Amino acid sequence: MPRKPMPRFKLTLEYDGAPFVGWQRQTNGLSVQEVIETALEALCGERVRIRGAGRTDTGVHALGQVAHADLSKDWRADVLRDGLNAHMRPQPVAILSAACVPNTFDARFSAIRRHYLYRIINRRAPLTVERGHVWLVKRKLNASAMQAAAGVLLGCHDFSTFRASQCQAESPVRTLERLDVVRNGEEIHILASARSFLHNQVRSIVGSLEHVGSGKWSIMDMRAALDARDRRRCGMVAPPEGLYLAKVDYGPPPVV
Repeated sequence: MPRKPMPRFKLTLEYDGAPFVGWQRQTNGLSVQEVIETALEALCGERVRIRGAGRTDTGVHALGQVAHADLSKDWRADVLRDGLNAHMRPQPVAILSAACVPNTFDARFSAIRRHYLYRIINRRAPLTVERGHVWLVKRKLNASAMQAAAGVLLGCHDFSTFRASQCQAESPVRTLERLDVVRNGEEIHILASARSFLHNQVRSIVGSLEHVGSGKWSIMDMRAALDARDRRRCGMVAPPEGLYLAKVDYGPPPVV
């Protein structure tokens, strides 16, 4: 008789990335993955490895990261959520929801779209309550020029200019479905959506958009940087503290 598969749970979570070395377990410090797996072991009495939808870097935050875990017990979703949150205190990680899902669900490979938010505070005064959670840019930025330059990057392109030198993706080609620049007072939001992103792609794009907003680059400079397919033509890489993994979309489960 075939063995019944272990129940699989989808975890949706948020975290402040400031104290962590990133999402993925590493030997040089505490990661978000390690915090959750330690809580799972304390709650469930078993060692569990989780898989996340995206590997956020050191200092990057999440509003809607998704992970999945296979557990031996069929937990009630709200009990699992609350139990994990209790065991993760005082770390700035919170399970927003837990749900039992089919074993065909994979937090990374079942994702059809990832949404990122980058936050800029554009003012002369230093940061106080937002320190560590936004990028402070003191030079006046033209958000309309940044939006126009963002349009150059929409669609399917070779994004070699905007990928980290250590990026392990097999291809630099990605389809950027959304790239919007929205100003609200002194805060500028940059919203990016795609099925997947290259390592440091969003932060590289944001840094280059800052060059356009400050007048250092023109829209044609952005086009030339994209067409060059050369990392050396990228603008500065925006700091990690302004970046948030905002949401991950999933399609309907496959018919089995």
